[in-house]
Amino acid sequence: MPEPVDTVEMQTALLRLRRTSGLPVVFGGLLSDARHARIAELNGAQTSALRGLVISAGSGLGGKAIALSRPCAVTDYASSRHISHEYDAAVAAEGLRSVVAVPVVVRRAVRGVLYGALRTPVTLGDRTFDAMVASARDVEQSLAVRDEVRQLLAAGREQVTDPDTAPGAWEGVREAHRELRALVPRVLDPALRDELLDVCGRLASAAGAKVPAAREVRLAPREVDVVACVAAGATNAAAAERLGLRPETVKGYLRSAMRKLGAHTRLEAVVAARRAGLLP
Repeated sequence: MPEPVDTVEMQTALLRLRRTSGLPVVFGGLLSDARHARIAELNGAQTSALRGLVISAGSGLGGKAIALSRPCAVTDYASSRHISHEYDAAVAAEGLRSVVAVPVVVRRAVRGVLYGALRTPVTLGDRTFDAMVASARDVEQSLAVRDEVRQLLAAGREQVTDPDTAPGAWEGVREAHRELRALVPRVLDPALRDELLDVCGRLASAAGAKVPAAREVRLAPREVDVVACVAAGATNAAAAERLGLRPETVKGYLRSAMRKLGAHTRLEAVVAARRAGLLP
């Protein structure tokens, strides 16, 4: 079953879709297995007829989009000869006529479906299709980030539990820390973001026993991100690309971090950050 974090991605996409497309009704859901999606999120609906509806691959408009892994549309849902009609009652109860369905595809696997609809039977134009596809891409990217976060969290927890399990393990700890911190700004769900930051903090503090105690230093989250990139040998330009910032912005964060750390060089900043327990 989709987890709560997944619904955040869908809710955000639907809000944006309704604004950009002008469609009065948008809804969607993620797949619970390879062949079934549950409509869990609705925006603009006047009834609850569609909520909780389970869509099977190949059935109805959304099921067709799932099975073909491509967008599908009908001008008048009830009379269309190009889809099956298992869900006509729910669609009619909401008064929908013109409907488009776009699959959410991550690494070639369909993970969900987005719908947009009108209560009049008109042909939907390119602007609507473009908005639908763009929203589906947003969900795809968010889910891909979520998948990567889960993998890195698992690896990070293993490193925190026993960072000395293999030669060179500390480099693995540091790389996991850098990757997790780079993903934090891209995570929409606050609970998952907090979980990420917690693991990052534990990874950083895991090195505390290996260095002398140092004065307490507080860096802003982005300052820590930049110093972590510097620790990996990244230039300002490379750090900017990795963090989605401008090189000038990275330079400003680094200058501020160095001042707080009492460092005069990039290397001194990395050493000071590790002594302060800010980096592993």
